[in-house]
This record gives sequence, C-alpha cells and structure tokens, in this order.
Amino acid sequence: MSFFLGIDTSNYTTSTAVFDSNTGKFFQQKKLLPVKPGELGLRQSDAVFHHTAQLHLLFSELVKDIDSKDIAAIGASSRPRPVDGSYMPCFTVGENTAKILSSALKVPLYTFSHQEGHIAAALYDSKSENLFTEKFLAFHVSGGTTEAVIAKGSGYGFSLDLAAKSLDLNAGQAIDRVGLMLGLKFPCGAELEKLALQNTKKISVRPTLKECDCCLSGLENICRRLLENNESKEYIAAYCIEYIRKTLSLMTDKLLLKYGTMPVLYAGGVMSDSIIQNSFKEKYNAAFAQPSLSSDNAVGVAYLAYRKYKNVHTEF
Repeated sequence: MSFFLGIDTSNYTTSTAVFDSNTGKFFQQKKLLPVKPGELGLRQSDAVFHHTAQLHLLFSELVKDIDSKDIAAIGASSRPRPVDGSYMPCFTVGENTAKILSSALKVPLYTFSHQEGHIAAALYDSKSENLFTEKFLAFHVSGGTTEAVIAKGSGYGFSLDLAAKSLDLNAGQAIDRVGLMLGLKFPCGAELEKLALQNTKKISVRPTLKECDCCLSGLENICRRLLENNESKEYIAAYCIEYIRKTLSLMTDKLLLKYGTMPVLYAGGVMSDSIIQNSFKEKYNAAFAQPSLSSDNAVGVAYLAYRKYKNVHTEF
C-alpha cells in the first residue's frame, strides 16, 4: 500500500490530503483561515501565523491511521503560479513542513504551483485523466486568480501557458466584495449563490472584454448602485453571478476561436457555483470538480506527486 501526502497553504485555507494509490481515492483535512467579520481576507503575515497554528493539528488528524512506512512521497504547493517570480509567503509554511517530513521519512518531495494543484484536482475528480496527454483550455477562477491557460499534458503532469486574465479585479474578489455589501460572511460564494437561486427577475448584463482579457472592477460599482436603488439582495446576488458567468463564457468563446476547439476545464473556488457549472456543462461539455475540490485543497498536489513518482519509478 502506498500513500501520497499533499500540503497546500494558500491565502485562504490550510489544506492537507492523502491519495491512496491502491484504491485511487483520497481523504483530506482542511480549514479556512479565520477572517474577522466585515474584512476581505488576511495580510500575508497573519496568514502565515494561522497556517503555523493550524497545519500540525490537521496533519495529525490526517495521518492518525497511516503507517509512516507506507508513505511513498509528498507533494506541496510552493508558489501561486508556475512562472518565474511567482511568490507568496503563505506557501512557505506548507513547503517547509513538507521538506521536514521528506527528510524525516526519507521520501521524495515534489513541489508544484497552487494553480497546478487546482487543475489536477479538477482533472482527477472529473475523471478526465486522459487530458494529461492532451492539450486543453483550463480556467483557474478564484479570489486570488482569474486566468485561462493552455495546458499541454506531459503524461504525468502538464505545462501551462497564460492565454487570458482579468485586467483588474479577480472574480472571487468581486463576489466577496458584493457579498459583504449584502451583509454576508466571508468567503461569500456559497451564501451569494443561495441568494441568487431565489431571484425570479430577468437579468441582462453587458460585461467588458479587451480581446480575450476581462475587466471585473465595474461589477462592484454596478451592484452598489443596485443596492442604493433598493433592488433586492436576491436580484443583486443573481446579477453578480450572471455577470461573472457571462464574462467567463465570452472569454471561453473567444479563446476557442483563437486557439481552436479543445476540451475545457474550470477550476478554482468560484467554479463550485452550481449556476455557472450547469451552464458550462451544457454549453461546453466542460469538466469541473466537486465543490470541496474546486475550493482550495491539497488533493491536487498529492495526486500530482503520485503521478510524478509513478513516472520516475516506472516499476511502481
């Protein structure tokens, strides 16, 4: 029996996971970082502090029934994106913990970007492992990122080339800002979706794109005006989600026209929204992860560690 550990310490969540190569299943322990009511996240120094306080507790629970000799390798997120200069202090907590474990257990450590982990989790959970040998269009849409990349599978992993992005606000930031405006608790995505599903009024939106890139900063101002004009919270929530859905749909259409037809995958916390998922599954036959693997998680890097280990140790 071989287990592969995963650690991801993003600016939102402390995440740990184990991938069981015998069963192909995973289990995880993760916890949101504490954010004070009315605030839109944490400073990096605070995120590092809370990761340090939370990680060992989650890890103890994660491995309580695992014999250390059955751990084959460790995967960890070391940076936000797989590009030079990509850095965020919060990821050092998970990476350094993984280095200690790797040395103590005498097993290999493989590091990946947070973005690669998100995409891998969606590939695994949607049973789209075939894309590890193909080219596909992947969106990573969250509070920290709104990007589309052209992914090229290498068999055990993939390379990522930026194809489009938000020129200002990220989609998750817009959702949280509108959610706080409506009195919701951060992070606001799930509660905003519940409100939106109660809306019965017709909505028309006109997003702004510059070539394949999007601009989302105007959405907050539109929603604020709607609130000032006494529109219902349900309508404003639905408007916010529809604006983001339409924006991502226009980006997808333009990118498929530019790069040619290919499979489409959506990852990141924003893509756990059922309204967006249902629309894109129908229109693009797109791949998604379940909500617990759309939001920040360590399953993706654990799964990538398994694939990398399997590639290196061909007898495995």
